[in-house]
Amino acid sequence: MNIRTGDNVKVIAGREKGKSGKVTQVFPKEERLVVEHLNVRTRHLPARGSSKGQRVEFSAPFAAANVMLVCPKCSAPTRTGRVELADGKKVRVCKKCKEQFA
Repeated sequence: MNIRTGDNVKVIAGREKGKSGKVTQVFPKEERLVVEHLNVRTRHLPARGSSKGQRVEFSAPFAAANVMLVCPKCSAPTRTGRVELADGKKVRVCKKCKEQFA
């Protein structure tokens, strides 16, 4: 996967289409990721002992194919490429403006 924790992404498909946010968790084996404040679900927890029942809201994972990485320089959703630097490090690069991702 070319998306990492802390990246800004824009949703391109599904119920949250057009919204953007920051990635909080990545699950590479399942090819899914969690974006903060998007795809919010509610879980109802029953009363246990002396505690009351409650509703808990959480952000559910997206399929990675439904989001695109947002370039920090050109602020557009973009595909990414990989380039090897002179010191041998491989970095992600914006396909539109050729800017390196942090």
